[in-house]
Amino acid sequence: MTTVFDPLRLGAVALDVLASGRAAPDAIAARQKTRLAHLLDAAVRGSPLYRERLQGKTPATLALSALPVLDRAELMARFDDWVTDPQLKAAELRAFTADAQRIGEPYLGKYLVWESSGTRHQPGVFVQDARAMAVYDALEALRRSAPRPLQRWFDPLLLAERIAFVGATTGHFASMVSMQRLRQLNPFMAQSLRCFSILQSTSTLLDELNAFAPTVIATYPTVAALLSDVAAQGALHFAPKEIWTGGETLSAAVRRHVEQGLGCTVRNSYGASEFMSIGWECQHGQMHANTDWLILEPIDAQGQPVPPGQVSHSTLLTNLANFVQPLIRYDMGDQITVHKEHCECGSPLPVIEVQGRRDDPLLMAGQDGRLVTLLPLALTTLLEDDAGVFDFQLRQQDDHTLVLRLDPHGADAAAAAARCRNALEKFAVTQGLARLRVRAELGRPVPRGRSGKPQRVVAQLKRKHR
Repeated sequence: MTTVFDPLRLGAVALDVLASGRAAPDAIAARQKTRLAHLLDAAVRGSPLYRERLQGKTPATLALSALPVLDRAELMARFDDWVTDPQLKAAELRAFTADAQRIGEPYLGKYLVWESSGTRHQPGVFVQDARAMAVYDALEALRRSAPRPLQRWFDPLLLAERIAFVGATTGHFASMVSMQRLRQLNPFMAQSLRCFSILQSTSTLLDELNAFAPTVIATYPTVAALLSDVAAQGALHFAPKEIWTGGETLSAAVRRHVEQGLGCTVRNSYGASEFMSIGWECQHGQMHANTDWLILEPIDAQGQPVPPGQVSHSTLLTNLANFVQPLIRYDMGDQITVHKEHCECGSPLPVIEVQGRRDDPLLMAGQDGRLVTLLPLALTTLLEDDAGVFDFQLRQQDDHTLVLRLDPHGADAAAAAARCRNALEKFAVTQGLARLRVRAELGRPVPRGRSGKPQRVVAQLKRKHR
């Protein structure tokens, strides 16, 4: 199967990424300005939605701050008018992503398609062409820090590594689609790159990982912390060299726990369905934003810009690489801090701190009297995929009881709660829980933090030790 890939464009983008790595801040700003002008031109010409929103205005003469802010709900509601290729239809793309057998398959022979989770109450569908993928590929290959530079020099294609992705494998999520694409581009990696589902029991996952013995694991911080716990118990029969984390907040405490427990380097990154490679960590452990290919605007609760050093209420993203599905001043909902000071590594790209997902792993009573860890990404994926519920909170009451809170009430809410209960009870059996009670709280608002995002999986207070 062919995939979405343009080697000539990748080469050109790679050279520019290398040049930008030591460019002056003014040169980065010039790249932003030029790329934004091209993006706006493509949006006005190809997207009826943006043409309508910018009617009577000359985008090339407008400051970015004068352009409208859009969010996922509005864009997804008008998907067919949003995209610049009229062949792309929301209903047909939904049918495509409903088929797990087509994960990583090029859509219409020229697009990669992935879906996002519903953390903002609205799942999204995102389409990438070869132009956008060349940017993501170059940023991933050239900007990620290399803690083992000598090995990378002799093995730039990771041919000597066994790479395990541990995550949600049953949906068209960006990480899973990317893994499938990587295998299609490099058939020789079929045996050295494998994906492992977090929806299976922990014991089965460990058996599979021990059999594969990966040298590199790409996963979420909560999964990495679980593997560190297992290693301390002597149940991990291999020693990974690197752990690549993303998708959740990586606290300093969890980083130390993983590095000490697994004896390896942790490499963290910041990405989203809307832009795969937003930020990367340098050798000094600082997260840098790829502002030569995107624009981040941290804003307060009133939508006004916040100064450097201050935590934002939300963040607006402008993706300068994707002309098929323009994202211009898109409200991500993420809280970030942009620092004014430059990093000691010498990169001109700004240093940022990100406050992302902070869901808890749940420790529940197992059939054999031991505690069983339920991973938060497994639980949220389960409720989204199997129950079709996106705006919820799952709170642990005790070793056997979970409280499911849903905002709506009435017959629809009761039916949703029943689907959730059924999915959770089946999952409990596969995980080896002694028993599970699920209490529903209907018609009660889901608690939200300052960013407006809920913490969707909450452990007992006494168990929050990391």
